[in-house]
Amino acid sequence: MAKGKDKPEAQGDDAAAPRKRGIVKIALGAVLLLGTGAGGAYGAFAMGVFGDPAAPHEPDIPKLIKKGDTDPYPPPGADKAKDGAAPVYGEGGSKYRTAYYSFAEGFTSNLADSPGLVQVELAVSTRRDGRVLQWVQNHELAIRSAILAQLAATTEAEVYDVEGKRRLGVRLTRAVNAVLEENEGFGGIDAVHFRGFIVQ
Repeated sequence: MAKGKDKPEAQGDDAAAPRKRGIVKIALGAVLLLGTGAGGAYGAFAMGVFGDPAAPHEPDIPKLIKKGDTDPYPPPGADKAKDGAAPVYGEGGSKYRTAYYSFAEGFTSNLADSPGLVQVELAVSTRRDGRVLQWVQNHELAIRSAILAQLAATTEAEVYDVEGKRRLGVRLTRAVNAVLEENEGFGGIDAVHFRGFIVQ
């Protein structure tokens, strides 16, 4: 009888072995899937697909500079200004300083639907850091082209009217900012100023 009892136990061991192998396969598969998922998550984190929501990425755009603060990006010509006295700002008005860039050469253009000519000398201003005026200097050729296109689209009636000149200044500001946005991703020019204005 002992032999008969041994036989069913042997069959029970044989039946338990495939069950153990199945459990081991499932456990190995689970570990493999967890490892693959963890590796994929780490790879996505390293690539920046997702990250720390408490630390959002802020774009590096030119910052507003307060009066009296040091500009981390000195505008063109700042070396010459260091030799002179530091500017003294008033207490009123804007809390931000304004920096200017004057175009060395004037602009001359025909007026729209007129035999008349307009000749202007221009400067631009910004309250942002010196990168904006550096960009103006770097892209002066493209900016000059955009300004000349706007001058050529100006009518003779506009250049004789104060309101027309104001609208022209706004259009020129938009044109300069469009060139800067196209080339640098940010405009930053607050206004275009007329240093000279002659109509012939």
